[in-house]
Amino acid sequence: MKDHALKLRVTLKPDVCGGRPCIGDTRIEIAVILDGLAEGLTEADIIDHYPQLTVEDIRAALAYAAELSHESIWKTAVSV
Repeated sequence: MKDHALKLRVTLKPDVCGGRPCIGDTRIEIAVILDGLAEGLTEADIIDHYPQLTVEDIRAALAYAAELSHESIWKTAVSV
């Protein structure tokens, strides 16, 4: 499945999760999926926790994050 098709699975609705990006019509935020992957969970582990998700949904979260990483504005920590 192409990145564009994957990213269509990501929705941003002001009345759902405060407008944060989620998968489809769920209330599962992209950040939750990415946090799980960053902690070492496998796709199977995440689907076990959220059975309404598919492998394509998890890949959509990754495609969305990859797209954001290409933006030219970066948040950085500032040492004081």
